[in-house]
Order: sequence, then C-alpha cells, then structure tokens
Amino acid sequence: MKDIARDLGVSVVTISKVLRNHPDVGDETRERVLARVKELDYRPNLAARSLVTGRSYLIGLVVPDLLHPFFAEIAKSISEVLRKSGYYLIVSSSEEDPDLEEQEIDQLLARRLDALVIATCRPTVDLFFRIENQKTPYVLIDRSLPGLSANFVGVDDEAVGMLATRHLIDIGCKRIAHIRGPETSPGIHRMEGYKRALAQAGLKVVDDHIITERKGDVGTKQRGAEAMSQLLSLKPRPDGVFCFNDPLAMGAMNYALDHGLRIPDDIAVIGCGNLHYDDSLRVPLSSIDQHSRQIGEQAASITLRILSSKTPLRPETVVLQPELVVRRSTQRRAAKPASSKSGARATLSGEYSI
Repeated sequence: MKDIARDLGVSVVTISKVLRNHPDVGDETRERVLARVKELDYRPNLAARSLVTGRSYLIGLVVPDLLHPFFAEIAKSISEVLRKSGYYLIVSSSEEDPDLEEQEIDQLLARRLDALVIATCRPTVDLFFRIENQKTPYVLIDRSLPGLSANFVGVDDEAVGMLATRHLIDIGCKRIAHIRGPETSPGIHRMEGYKRALAQAGLKVVDDHIITERKGDVGTKQRGAEAMSQLLSLKPRPDGVFCFNDPLAMGAMNYALDHGLRIPDDIAVIGCGNLHYDDSLRVPLSSIDQHSRQIGEQAASITLRILSSKTPLRPETVVLQPELVVRRSTQRRAAKPASSKSGARATLSGEYSI
C-alpha cells in the first residue's frame, strides 16, 4: 500500500479507502488506484488489517434456511448495502435447529466478526445475552424474542394474519383453515391475526382447521402438501386456506390441484412472502408482501450505524406494514378483487396490490 501511495502521490489512507470501497474518494483517484492495484495484482492482507484496525469488515448472517427465497432476498439486499461501505457478508444456516444455530453463532463469534444479523429459531434469550457480553453488536430480523431489548427489523405479523384472512372472508370463504408456522414470533402472531379476523367476521375458530408446521421455513413444499391432505379429509372441507408462507402454499396448492380441486373455485389459497413464483405455478399465488428487500436494507443500515457510532446506541425497532397482492388463487368470479376499505389498485401484471 505504501508503494502504491508513493507511486501515485496519494496517502496510504486514500489507498485504504479505495480498497474498502469507501465513498469518500474522488472517481479519478479511485480509478488510478484500482488500475495500479490491478497492475500489481495486489490483494490486502485482511487478517493483518484486522489486527491493526480491530475490524474484520465482515458481518455474519444466520437464517433458518439458505434455500428459502425470502431469506435469500434478505441476504442479497443486506450484502448490497454493506458492500457500499466496505463490509462483506458471511451467511450461515441453522436449519431451524436451536442447537445448530448456537453452534453457527459461536463459530462466527470466534472469528471476531464485527456484527451479526440473526433470524433466530431459539425460544430463549440466553444466547443473546452471551453475544452482548462479548460486545458483538447484533440485529434480529423477521423474528423477535420477548424479554430481549434488541435491534429488530420485521413485518407486523398480526397484520399479516388479519390481512390474509380478511381477504379470504371478502371473497366469500366461510370455512377458513390456517397452515401455521412454528412457535416463533411470526408463527404466533400470524395465527393471532387469523383468529382475530375470524372473530371480527363472526366466524368460529375450528381446531381441525389449524395445522401446525414446526419447521415452517424448512422443507416447506412437501409439508404444505401433507397439511392440505389433512384439510381435504375433513367434512366439510375448508373453502379457503391461509398459509404461513409461500412455499407452504405452493405445496398445498399442488396437492389440491393434483386431487382434482379447482383453485380458487373449490378452495382459495393465499400465502405470505410475495416471492414471485408465477412462472412455475399452475395457478398464480395470492400473497402477503412482507417487504423482504426492505427488511434486509434496514437491517444493514442499522448495523452500519452501530459500527460507525463512537457511543452505544439505543436498540432500534423497525416494523414494516404488510401489503396484500391478489392473484388468481383467490380471484373468484363472483367476488370483489379486494376489500373496498383497502383501496385496491390493479397493476399491469394483472395483480392487485392493497
């Protein structure tokens, strides 16, 4: 770095900023530095830099499933924001297993990462107190924990449940089932929203209409099919199903279609995530948009604020409001496209956004 700085007549600090992609460098200088770096095939010694600065410029992300498109989109948006400030993301999966989650977090802590972003599957807060004792900042995403004062970014999950269930009620469904998620905050609060919407409409909660998936974000398509199999065996069977997430809804829809049911005429289905599977689905899926990209961007922004602050910051909570996106899986011919109270608007893709 000293050689490059001397050759170009700039400071070592400028070279360091360019290599970290820091915005505080002019375009002309940046191009000159990068050209010289390329000529020399120079790569910084990150371990040495970490010893000098006390920073690894690495952020860890722990999620339940790396294959789940919801968490993949969050990882992508976090990475895009961090990269602009010279930080990079290391991603790990807990497979919805609390013990494995603890192992993965311990491995990341041992590598002295600068901060962690976690979608936890743990029911207790003890691990997070241990993270705090090690002075490692962290941000919870998607899932909160009662009794823990921590940075959090997610969606209003009770509103998710209410919005999905009210939509099924609006299109005329009377026997609405719920394929619910695990005992994490999204699973709990989405079911609360489902029950609340039924109560407001004067509909009873039927225990047999609630199927619990204990690993709601892992192996979900098969689990959705199995849950739909249970629901279709009921007499009378449900005429609407709200699924904890889109992959569960996809599995449930495929099972119903394979067994001769028409969607939405015989049974309407709505998911959560708005993951844009239209090209691979026989019936495009209505869904609740929980703004996965915004969750990632907000989590990354909070992380950078923490790392740039010279004094401890109060924990931030960002709760995004969900939106209903209506597609064919709930578009019954005799029904309104959406609740008149919600102000639906048609889009060019033939969807409705609430």
